[in-house]
Amino acid sequence: MMPGRIMVLLVCLGAVLSFFGLYEPFLEFAGAGASVPLLGFGHVLMDGVKEAVDENGFLGVFQGGFKAGALGTAAALIFGYIASLIFNPKSRS
Repeated sequence: MMPGRIMVLLVCLGAVLSFFGLYEPFLEFAGAGASVPLLGFGHVLMDGVKEAVDENGFLGVFQGGFKAGALGTAAALIFGYIASLIFNPKSRS
């Protein structure tokens, strides 16, 4: 399998586990190690969707994941940009 497909599979698996209520016990058992990887990102997205659906009804399906994942995505982009400025990466030819 291609790395991109594996990443999508892990995010979707985290969302499915969160939907069925199986991710919270796993998170309690594993601690921070379970909240950082791609499974954790799927869980964060699903939690955001659940909260937004409770507040806004059907429209929450579309906006909940964006609100929940915005901080982590923005932090990854900003810190990635700062790291590229510090280490001056070169493209491979």
